Amino acid sequence: MIQHENNIIRTEYSDVMRKSYIDYAMSVIVSRALPDVRDGLKPVQRRVLYDMHELGLRYDRPYRKSARIVGDTMGKYHPHGDSSIYDSLVVMAQGFKKGLPLVDGHGNFGTIEGDEQAAMRYTEARLKQITQEYFLADLDKDVVDFVPNFDETEREPSVLPVRVPNFLINGSEGIAVGMATNTPPHNLKEVIDAEIAFLENDTLSSKQLMKYVKGPDFPTGGIVINKDDLKAIYETGEGKIRIRGKVTTEKLKNGHINLVITEIPYTMIGAGIGKFCADVAALQENRITNDVIDISNQTSKEGVRIVIELKKDTDVENFTNLLYKKTKLEDTFGVNMLAIHDGRPETMSLRDIIAAHVEFQFALATRKYTTLLEKERERKEVQEGLIKACNVIDLIIEILRGSETRQMAKDCLVKGTTIGIKFKSRESKVMAAQLLFTEKQADAILEMRLYRLIGLEIEALVKQHEETVANIYRYEDILEERTSMSRVIADDLAAIKKAYGEKRRTEIGNFEEAVYEEKPVEEMDVVFLMDRFGYAKTIDVSTYEKNIDAVRGDFAYGFICKNTGKICIFTDTGQLHTFKASDLPQGKLRDKGVPIDNVSNYNSATEQIIYAASQSQLNLYRLVFVTKQGMIKQVSGGEFEVSRHTVLACTLSEGDAVVSVMAINTQKTIVLESKDGFFLRFEIESIPEKHKAALGVRGMKLGKDDEVRRVYYLEDIDTQSVETASGKTLALNSIKITARDAKGSKKG
Repeated sequence: MIQHENNIIRTEYSDVMRKSYIDYAMSVIVSRALPDVRDGLKPVQRRVLYDMHELGLRYDRPYRKSARIVGDTMGKYHPHGDSSIYDSLVVMAQGFKKGLPLVDGHGNFGTIEGDEQAAMRYTEARLKQITQEYFLADLDKDVVDFVPNFDETEREPSVLPVRVPNFLINGSEGIAVGMATNTPPHNLKEVIDAEIAFLENDTLSSKQLMKYVKGPDFPTGGIVINKDDLKAIYETGEGKIRIRGKVTTEKLKNGHINLVITEIPYTMIGAGIGKFCADVAALQENRITNDVIDISNQTSKEGVRIVIELKKDTDVENFTNLLYKKTKLEDTFGVNMLAIHDGRPETMSLRDIIAAHVEFQFALATRKYTTLLEKERERKEVQEGLIKACNVIDLIIEILRGSETRQMAKDCLVKGTTIGIKFKSRESKVMAAQLLFTEKQADAILEMRLYRLIGLEIEALVKQHEETVANIYRYEDILEERTSMSRVIADDLAAIKKAYGEKRRTEIGNFEEAVYEEKPVEEMDVVFLMDRFGYAKTIDVSTYEKNIDAVRGDFAYGFICKNTGKICIFTDTGQLHTFKASDLPQGKLRDKGVPIDNVSNYNSATEQIIYAASQSQLNLYRLVFVTKQGMIKQVSGGEFEVSRHTVLACTLSEGDAVVSVMAINTQKTIVLESKDGFFLRFEIESIPEKHKAALGVRGMKLGKDDEVRRVYYLEDIDTQSVETASGKTLALNSIKITARDAKGSKKG
């Protein structure tokens, strides 16, 4: 309930928020993000085109700076920032985005590869001929309603009198509040054929209209591979279109093969081409394929050309299928044909869109020919008055010469009033009283020039009158007979098709899903190397054996594994991260390698690597885990043969961390060293075996603020010595073996 107290409105906050949000959402939906199905334009596009029309930027006149167009549009019609206006202007000029560009751009308007357009102060623009003739024509014939602009100082059209189904031809994309539109572009000739067919038979369904509209026609060409799905898409207005790039091959003199991509999926416009090249390079680097010799992007103004040089023995079909599976050379275009229809957003079928535009064409034609009919009737009235005046020109001259004022002469011509006019005879006065011209006829007679009395001029006037009568008859027939109006609309559409129609660029068919057969990898031993900075790689075994001393000195981890196997790394957070050995580059000993972060879920910023081993090696042993708080457990190595990239290997208490992980082979005893200098030695067999996610048991009693610092694993004859906290040397095998879960003895 709203109460008014001293001009303060008291109401529920939730009600205000709900109403405000709904108002905002509808404003975005209707006034900014979604196109109108009648002209296929968003408000900003409509305003830019109308402003260019008002500025006189016709297709046959000089270009004008884009900054002038943007500033004028923003100041008069669209107060939402210059960037959105300029972006709309640019997109309407980009032939690689629009099937039918509406703006003729001069200068750098961006490229298909994603290069940005130049600043608006450098570029120029004007209207395309089709835009001038079929998007903006007849605005002077009262064909659409004009509404006040944002500050009510100007008037703008609520919709443009577009003569073609632009919503289908150019498509549209936009994100509103809670909804989005994504309509693919179509071929102008096909869409016009469908509309003409609908004019002849308005019972046609979407399926029947698809006899004419075969499917989307993208400016970038490509291939639609799921033709059978199009029927459901055009009947519901929603669905997914699968598109592929077009690939050809060229054989080189050296026997190598060039795979040339000449058409790309519409979704690859922009940075997609660069990403595609990077993805192909990554396939080679990651050894998913070894067929690529080189890749180059030779795209230019002449068209798309991406060249991949392949080895002689490459299975081209299999490699092409790899590109379809692993890159954006095959992609999905999500269709949602959402538009503003009768003032509200609506997802529309192909038939709905065609029907809405046909209805709009009838409304335009009705208003246009009503206006033309009125003008022709006015012209006929004037022409009949002039013809009648020419037949009695002597009497007209006598009236004019005998009148003292223009009004006196006009009253005589219109009303037959002869008072005050001097006539040569009584007969002239009687005839003058019987003329009875209309107001418009009288004004035309009074303004008529003498040359109109020439015989040829009189004949021309009679001929014009005959043409006017014929036009009136024609316009009345168009307005009264729907079939006549349909014929006129269809003739206009046929003329547009003839003048601006182009061949279809996108191929449509049913293609099987791309199947890539991976070449079997020859299993072999390699050596995994990782330095203390977390950079890893693999090298061949022979190189490792020749440089074994250097490897042990320079690398934190180095062990033999299978190139088809997995690597396991354990971290201080109790996590196990796995990745394929094949994910690492195989190179030379001095190559840098790649960070483990790049091939696994390991995060060097929050974790520290405690242990690394091959998964096949772990299967042979048990692993001992020791934590900072003295917890300890054994886990069967087979538990770490997992399919997930990251699993929990050791559960930790709050504030705890893993300090040691070790695969147990011939080791018999374990020594825990604490920060305060306590050493505890006990048999490994006394450590209970747990599951990988278990917490473990206490291995060493620790004093307050003490923690396990280092862990040592000893064989029976091990003579390993370490330096204690006090700087003395301690032989680990001299430490007495005691029970687990003791405090140990302080050494040094």
